Amino acid sequence: MPELRKDPITQEWVIIATERGRRPSDFTQSSASEPERPEFSPTCPFCPGKEGTTPPEVLAFRNGANSNVSDWWVRCVPNKFPALAIEGELNKRGLGMYDVMHGVGAHEVIIESPRHNEDPATMSAFQMAEVVWAYRERYLDLRKDSRFKYILIFRNHGKVAGASLEHPHSQLIATPMIPIDVVNEIHGAERYYQFHERCIWCDMVRHELEQAVRVVSETEHYLAFEPFASKYPFETWLMPKSHQASFAAMTRERVVEFAGLMRDIFGRVSRCLNAPPYNFAIHTAPFDREDSDIFHWHMVIMPRLTIAAGFEMGTGIYINVTTPEDAARYLVEAKETTEAPITLEVSV
Repeated sequence: MPELRKDPITQEWVIIATERGRRPSDFTQSSASEPERPEFSPTCPFCPGKEGTTPPEVLAFRNGANSNVSDWWVRCVPNKFPALAIEGELNKRGLGMYDVMHGVGAHEVIIESPRHNEDPATMSAFQMAEVVWAYRERYLDLRKDSRFKYILIFRNHGKVAGASLEHPHSQLIATPMIPIDVVNEIHGAERYYQFHERCIWCDMVRHELEQAVRVVSETEHYLAFEPFASKYPFETWLMPKSHQASFAAMTRERVVEFAGLMRDIFGRVSRCLNAPPYNFAIHTAPFDREDSDIFHWHMVIMPRLTIAAGFEMGTGIYINVTTPEDAARYLVEAKETTEAPITLEVSV
């Protein structure tokens, strides 16, 4: 019989459609693996040698001192077609009963590798750590802008997930308001804290480790698991085991450790689901709650294996055709037989 499960944070219900239960092999047609990509593409604006086709970089990890040349291994540039504009003031105002302000913010692209055919499932542990370190560096820099209240770091992988370019890249958008999904998480966490005087995510980590039925992988300080009320098949959360509100509070050593777990999980997802399209997003505390006892930062990975249809759009209730417990078991079984060692080097 199907189950209705309630997200303890947002209070949203999801349907776990056990009678429609699907195995990883059932998704291979819908995931539509992309053709093999070359290491370099002469038409790609993110490949080495094409630095002049992007806006001037705002950060790069490279061997030399000259900017906008090809000796880099991670490069960050403003988005050529930004969702929000970096220039200007907010000019908040009313328009009759409506609220309006200028579309001010920051929209940047983190080019994750000079190799056109890499992604988090295939890049080295060192390269993945450098990408996460770049996330942190850009977060801390944009954090200084008083116009912004929140920064979302996210990745679209594959055309189905909204990626317009194949080259490995993720994005960052700084907004002058706190996104509603984060607001809902904060409100849910506040309700829980008022009753229990504990962080809901900390309790969730303890519960998942005790139950051990939805855990996929863990390191000394981080946990990867399938959430109890997963909206999507193989939805996976990564988060610190101990309380930490802000993603940017990670030390260099913790960045390397977390990047190693990311690489592990994306490798499992790729092997288990035939390299599916996916999105991920890092939910971190808003700037005014970075020392909060209530919020706990986390990464949400959402494989794009099914399509939200009329029921989901009309009700906000998602139908998940793979139980989180089954998804965890499949991903545990997808572990590599040999794992590359994780280096503790991270560039300054």
